[in-house]
Amino acid sequence: MNVEHARAVADAVLYEGYLLYPYRASSSKNQSRWQFGVLGPPGALEAGCGEDPVLASEFLIDPLGRAAEPTITVHLRFLQLQKRSALQVTAAGEFEEVPELVVGASRWLSWDEAVEQEVILGPWSLDELAAARVEPVDVPGGQDVESIRNEAGVEVGRLVRSRRPLQGQVRIRAEVVGGARDLIEASVRVENVATGAAGDRETAISASFIGAHLLLALEGAEFLSMTDPPDEAARAVAACAQHRCWPVLAGPEGDRSLLLVSPIILYDHPELAPQSAGALYDSTEIDEILTLRIMTLTDEEKAAARATDARAAEIIDRCDALSPQELQQMHGVLRDPHALEQALADVELVGVDTGDVDLANSFGFDDEVPWWDPAVDGSVSPETDEVLINGVRVCAGSIVRVHPSRRADAQDLFFTGQVARVTAVHSDVDGETHVAVVLVDDPAADLHDWYGRYLYFAPDELEPISGSASSSAHPDNREESRP
Repeated sequence: MNVEHARAVADAVLYEGYLLYPYRASSSKNQSRWQFGVLGPPGALEAGCGEDPVLASEFLIDPLGRAAEPTITVHLRFLQLQKRSALQVTAAGEFEEVPELVVGASRWLSWDEAVEQEVILGPWSLDELAAARVEPVDVPGGQDVESIRNEAGVEVGRLVRSRRPLQGQVRIRAEVVGGARDLIEASVRVENVATGAAGDRETAISASFIGAHLLLALEGAEFLSMTDPPDEAARAVAACAQHRCWPVLAGPEGDRSLLLVSPIILYDHPELAPQSAGALYDSTEIDEILTLRIMTLTDEEKAAARATDARAAEIIDRCDALSPQELQQMHGVLRDPHALEQALADVELVGVDTGDVDLANSFGFDDEVPWWDPAVDGSVSPETDEVLINGVRVCAGSIVRVHPSRRADAQDLFFTGQVARVTAVHSDVDGETHVAVVLVDDPAADLHDWYGRYLYFAPDELEPISGSASSSAHPDNREESRP
């Protein structure tokens, strides 16, 4: 059951980049869809047409006194590229490849799909792995043909799906490192060993392991956290090396029997958040933002997206069918900001099923009495509070010019010199002041304001604009600033 739990989370890694908004084949970002966990054929990296062929991780195992003989099972998971060619019947009765096949209201593009693969190796006892074990991974190629017929039942085209065989190997080793605890240091290395596939980019990606990652399952032992190890194991953990991946505890909270070796850095015990309505396959984005963008596509743009892939069609249909309540559900979750010892466990990943790996961007509380309640602390009112900037009182409604300097977000650079309207002045628990603003020239400013999606800057990053609405017109104007 716990392996299935971890597999659901790992699917978010597996399909990252499989589709990229706006999902149409004409989009420039969809010309390079495969971004994470790509193990290219040997020589492709050096030739500039592919990725490094290796993913490798070192980690620690606590044998728990060896009450039973510990065993480990390796699940290697990846996507195999599948080229879909659309063929159309010519007047001569032959089939020729076309960029797009149109039959009635249905459309299909010549497009790269992918087939999910999982290779299970083991189980092996940890004693068996004292000498490194190397296991071959051979995935056959193949070709499938789907006939496309019109309403009269006449074959008017075909979809031909072709896959190139993949060749790789997994090397796994385990040995006792001793110290304060009889820990076992283990390593696993996945390598693409295909030959003759580094000639060009198209050939290299067709011979690559895409979205490659590992799920490791232990029985009779436990993995140690590589993110937050016990003090006595900290030095041994620091000595472990990672190459193009990061290992995290993958089971539910408290379960240390599963390890996810991921090409994306995650926290221990990642979870799929129920706020997401489904997979969007572009997990470096936020579900809510992607969904809103999809809903703004024209009918023609949606039809072009549907023509690329069945998964893209599913996304379009699901977003079109979302109710206002389902859309509102995506708008963040509150968690306790004081529970620092639980911070890593509390960070949620947004995604369901094949899911998306977006970190939830808000915290809150579970206690009956929240850590901060406006009804209790009436002296704090972000909507009416003010802050003094260059001798000018700034509050909600003030107009300011933005000069980002703290680089809290790389995108802040794009806002340099822009004019913004202040929506609130906030004070955090450390006594720092944060000014919430929306950009005046942002066409979505009203939407951001309605949702509470603000940009936040420190007072020294803002310049009051003379003659703008400011605290001088504020009904609660005072002689002294009250941040």
